[in-house]
Amino acid sequence: MSSTGSPNPDTNRTDDIDAAAANGASAVTSKKARARTRLIAAAIVAAIVVIGAVAYTLVRSNRAKGTTVVTVGLVGDSDEEIWKTVQQVLDSENAGITIETKSFQDGICANRAQANGELDLTAFQHYAFLEQEISDNGYELSPIGETYICPLNLYSDKYTDVSQFQAGDQVAIPSNATNTGRALKVLDAAGLIQLADNTKENPTVDDIVANPSGIDIQLVDSPSIVNLLPDYAGGITNANFIVDAGRSVSDAVFQMNPDASDPALKPYVNIIVAQTSKKDDPTYQKVVDAYHSKAVADIITSSYDGTYVPAFSY
Repeated sequence: MSSTGSPNPDTNRTDDIDAAAANGASAVTSKKARARTRLIAAAIVAAIVVIGAVAYTLVRSNRAKGTTVVTVGLVGDSDEEIWKTVQQVLDSENAGITIETKSFQDGICANRAQANGELDLTAFQHYAFLEQEISDNGYELSPIGETYICPLNLYSDKYTDVSQFQAGDQVAIPSNATNTGRALKVLDAAGLIQLADNTKENPTVDDIVANPSGIDIQLVDSPSIVNLLPDYAGGITNANFIVDAGRSVSDAVFQMNPDASDPALKPYVNIIVAQTSKKDDPTYQKVVDAYHSKAVADIITSSYDGTYVPAFSY
């Protein structure tokens, strides 16, 4: 009698044993995977605990040392070297103060941030700009120290001398009220226009009584002017924007002498500003005193190629 097609009991038992072994191996692998996952999770938790403990220790250490962080708002990056020097002076005096700078694209944003309590100090604007901002927005901000005066010059990618400007040439000047007035004074001094009264603090285009050069004055956002010089016959902008763009103040086709002692230029002296309620804070005064040091004056004089002129004594 043929046995073809009949089940083999020995084969069935072998298959059962193999299946059981496979299931057992799978179970062992699964247990190992779960154990490995638990170990990884435990390691992550331990790392977090260690990091937290270190951070807490550092914070507690800083508090024990009396370290105070003062956040200073700047416009652009050109003043970073100055504030590194201020930090060095503070460290040499064991003042327990750490300066943290925060850069903004323009002064309007920086003043808004300070008014909202996001900054301790700002150091980018002159008296006239601050006064205009307070008038426009009602900010309670006060100057607590002077820094430098920043030249506002006429630059051109097209001409090398102010006498080359022709009728119809477009000249870009800052659009904010205070720097519009200051730029018009530069054009007046250069002989391109004539103002009714060039001693007026904030003249406007309505104060132009003569335009012998025939130039076309365009009001443009100040930080943008340096990058738009190829599109204009000339442009007037702050020296710090020129430096930030990798240019030199000496490239100007017309420069005004930035004499910080000239009473007529007092509105354009740059200042350190605090919230009015904190203007007498002794920590802030230490920062101002560190700024008003020979080390900072030397950096301003030697490292900025005429970009700034110190407006303080030491």
